Amino acid sequence: KQAEKAVHQKKEQSKTKCRKARRRHINLVAEFNRRQRKNIWLETHIWHAKRFHMVKKWGYCLGDSPTEKCYRACYRAMTNHCLLQDLSYYCCLELTGKENELLKQLARICSIDTGLTFEEACCLSGRFEGSLNLYQADRYPEDMLGPVTFIWKPRGVSENRQLWIWMHPALKQDILRELKAIFQCTEPQDIYIPEPVTTSIQEEKQTDVVLSLGKKRKKEDKEGERAVPVKKIIGDGTRDPFQSYSWISQTTGVVISDRTMEILRYRLIGPLSHSILTGTLKAASLQTV
Repeated sequence: KQAEKAVHQKKEQSKTKCRKARRRHINLVAEFNRRQRKNIWLETHIWHAKRFHMVKKWGYCLGDSPTEKCYRACYRAMTNHCLLQDLSYYCCLELTGKENELLKQLARICSIDTGLTFEEACCLSGRFEGSLNLYQADRYPEDMLGPVTFIWKPRGVSENRQLWIWMHPALKQDILRELKAIFQCTEPQDIYIPEPVTTSIQEEKQTDVVLSLGKKRKKEDKEGERAVPVKKIIGDGTRDPFQSYSWISQTTGVVISDRTMEILRYRLIGPLSHSILTGTLKAASLQTV
């Protein structure tokens, strides 16, 4: 039995590709997409996976604790330099509609007794980000939903305003349900259908076809990347990709859109944060039509 088992294992191992074949770009991207079917990766996942112990929470794969003792380095960066944190796993909901209608309904889920509200002048202009606690409609001080941060898009020519609300993924479903209820957004506006991801069987068939033509390996890789489109899975761990992600109200005209993982969010901590942003980003030139 042991001999038969050893022979069976050798046959299975012979089917696996060598490391050089597994590390090709086309195979590597397909493998990354396959591993993201259950837990979504952030844009900085590869960097964190090499340096952190990863945990699977809220439908994401997140870095929990560093593999090396870098607490002093992080503290030194926060106090003297700059420390960057990836908060892209936080969920973002976008509200679009008339300013009066938005403020009228949002006043039902917050209270001035707790501090700032959505009507604060400094936040309403779009210059600063605000934070507050949300409650169920007309239920303050009971039935708190959780803390959120928000930022308004500065006023433009159109009378419609845009508001982005950021929240923890554990609070998203409750807050989204409450927003859809107060704005009466029931009809889905868009339905997202994900594009199919190429499987390893399709890749092997494409490789066999190229090899049958008698071409070199380098040319095979280059043509394989163009011939086999590798699709990246779009979505997030808190949203079903087959369900709608935008809802519209026929009575109020307000549109609620789920922008999770479409708008990345990073936090910079330290005295050099502004200088790093100034050296990294360039202001766009305004063009009037």
